[in-house]
Amino acid sequence: MRIPPRIALIGGAAALLSTLLVGGTVATTATAAPLAVGDICYSDLPSQAHDTLDLIDAGGPYPYPQDGGVFQNREGILPQESTGYYHEYTVETPGSPDRGARRIVTGNEEQDYYTADHYDSFDLVDHGC
Repeated sequence: MRIPPRIALIGGAAALLSTLLVGGTVATTATAAPLAVGDICYSDLPSQAHDTLDLIDAGGPYPYPQDGGVFQNREGILPQESTGYYHEYTVETPGSPDRGARRIVTGNEEQDYYTADHYDSFDLVDHGC
């Protein structure tokens, strides 16, 4: 069973809560900055990306069995996070005979990344424009 990323604890919140309940100090570490992440307005995304984001918010069902799977960030473009932090979802590509190259990768409720080139670059989705 997959835990939907939008309801999972964000970042180190679980460790912080555990430390506060048990007592002691909290050690923090800075995460590496992304290598090349741009920004894109929600309104500038293709309509199929809107459909994918709606499916994510609804918890599925997803068109491909890989959707909702853990994104490993092997390219190192997104900020470094623990395994399981990121999840990937297919953005349909009209006319493509397969899943195509477009994806949404989610981090937490405020982090949706769009890639049109199968992880060569990412844009952080700005839901306010």
